[in-house]
Amino acid sequence: MIRENLEEVRERIRLACERSGRRVEDVTLISVSKTKPVEMLQEAYEAGSRDFGENHVQEILEKHGQMPEDVRWHMIGHLQKNKVRQVIDKVVLIHSVDTVGLAEQIEKEAAKKDLDIDILLEVNVAGEESKFGFCPEEVEEAVRKISLLPHVHIKGLMTIAPFVVNSEDNREVFKKLYNLYVDIRGKNIDNVSMSVLSMGMTGDYEVAIEEGATMIRVGTGIFGARTRNGESRA
Repeated sequence: MIRENLEEVRERIRLACERSGRRVEDVTLISVSKTKPVEMLQEAYEAGSRDFGENHVQEILEKHGQMPEDVRWHMIGHLQKNKVRQVIDKVVLIHSVDTVGLAEQIEKEAAKKDLDIDILLEVNVAGEESKFGFCPEEVEEAVRKISLLPHVHIKGLMTIAPFVVNSEDNREVFKKLYNLYVDIRGKNIDNVSMSVLSMGMTGDYEVAIEEGATMIRVGTGIFGARTRNGESRA
């Protein structure tokens, strides 16, 4: 089932890229494997997945050693400061940096291990009270502060769009984040590359691609419904 699901998702990515005049190679599919057993991740790996996203540090720690070394782990869930040291050497990208204080904690722990850590800033584009993230108008100031941290490198922005029945309802959210991304990229701030735009999940990733997403986070569309309670980021 997982192989077939992945094939369908990849085909839908291809069509969305075709509609928007983009290259398929410019969109990274992250298989969101939170709450799923390692056996299911292995199935996805065998079907070609290499990028896996997890919401919880504990799951990354549990699964990291059980999967092949070429798996690229993405931290996509809310990250607590006291968990930073456990995960920074296990992931290729932290998508969910939602405060300057968290970035400073990542810097502190990265300096101890002499690591360079790539991050995205999470932006609460829709202003939902239940979501973490910077308000859009706070982002540039946060970028400028975090850009001064030598071990932390801002690669782009991330958002979790509202849950909607009709994916078109999120198009404006994705447009706003894309415009913010382009605006900050145009300022050429040192230590900020703005090459990654992580947006779009199972219900709306095609619209996100049409609006410029470079990473999409798909869980249910690959693995089926989650088995534990928790806010969906996929």
